[in-house]
Amino acid sequence: MFESLQKKLSGVFKNLSGKGKITEKNIKDAVREVKMSLLEADVHYKVVKEFVAKVLEEAVGEKVLESLTPDQEFIRIVRDNLIKLMGSKDNKIIISKNPGFIMLTGLQGSGKTTTAAKLAYMYKKKGKNPLLVAADTYRPAAIDQLMQLGEDIGVPVYTGDKVNAIKIVEESKKYAEKLLHDVVIVDTAGRLHIDENMMEELEKIKYMINPDEILMVVDSMVGQDAVNSAKEFNDRLDISGFIVTKLDGDSRGGVIISIRYITGKPIKLVGIGEKIDDLEEFYPERYAGRILGMGDVLSFIEKVEKEIDKKKAEEDSERFLEGKFDLEDFLDQIKQIRKLGPLSSLLEMIPGVPKEQVDTSKGEQELKKFEAIINSMTPQERKNPRIISYSRKQRIAKGSGTTLQDINKLLKSYEQLKKTMKQMKNFKGRKLMKNLPF
Repeated sequence: MFESLQKKLSGVFKNLSGKGKITEKNIKDAVREVKMSLLEADVHYKVVKEFVAKVLEEAVGEKVLESLTPDQEFIRIVRDNLIKLMGSKDNKIIISKNPGFIMLTGLQGSGKTTTAAKLAYMYKKKGKNPLLVAADTYRPAAIDQLMQLGEDIGVPVYTGDKVNAIKIVEESKKYAEKLLHDVVIVDTAGRLHIDENMMEELEKIKYMINPDEILMVVDSMVGQDAVNSAKEFNDRLDISGFIVTKLDGDSRGGVIISIRYITGKPIKLVGIGEKIDDLEEFYPERYAGRILGMGDVLSFIEKVEKEIDKKKAEEDSERFLEGKFDLEDFLDQIKQIRKLGPLSSLLEMIPGVPKEQVDTSKGEQELKKFEAIINSMTPQERKNPRIISYSRKQRIAKGSGTTLQDINKLLKSYEQLKKTMKQMKNFKGRKLMKNLPF
């Protein structure tokens, strides 16, 4: 996420930190580099122009030039202005009616139908009773796709006659009231480009259901074209906000930084992956930290709390400290780590980690190999790895599609972890003895 922009901005900050004393010229050079970095990230030129002017105005002041840590002051100014550009406190989805309607709009290919299902799943986890409405009658298989997604997450999908979008939405109101659905998510038709018929249909749906939220789904990888389309949608529909998708792809950051400035409407949610629960609330200050390479510890903690079973984690830690864990437990730990997502996205959230020096792809491959190896073992081998002889290793390697070296590496890692845990236990014991009153 934002990898290219992160590297460029980190380079700018690094150059400043290497100066013994910062001059006005140093600041202007740095601001120029920031400007070029943002333009290359496909941030709208009007946004870049105003952003750079504000940063320069603050950065050439006495507070920065005379500061003991001028490079840190400069970074703070960039961060604060980035948050102002992207942020506001009105980025929560607000449902005020029962049933409350959320109308999703957007161009074709933005991930709108998948996002509708993700949104329904999010509300289901919150204890709501959501309903999906399939009002995209133009794209082939759009209704079938939504029905399949609805089945996967256990959320009903209203399809009506599958032909007339206006009629489908109108009937869905009565259906939702009858079956006590409190949140209704309407997946409207997308187009390859904006056309008059499309906008008229959306306007009719809007006035028919008077939605609590009109959210435009925007593909982050499209760049300024997405921002321009967003402006047209907002002019016609007065949308309430955006859901930005595909941030796990090769996103340059332009949409995230530009869209609020151009439309005046906030980003409310972001899609960060393909899994059904890869949808999260947008926090400008956290994303500013990611863009500037400062990490996002709060999101990392929330992700861990969401994915990791706290009670099991406590039980596992006790077993680990007692040295009673086996390869079955080791496999559980690998699965827990992989549940958190790609290692690259996790490192991005941790401040101070030099991402460019860490080959996360190798780490991913190692975890996959370890998982395959342990899955190819018998229950007895997992419980007692010491019985794994040369012939057993040959069988395991064949079954897991790995090599003997891979198996030896796993067993070595496991033994090293046991040794480390034993040392930790001893340290804990010595510390406890030291604190006893005798």
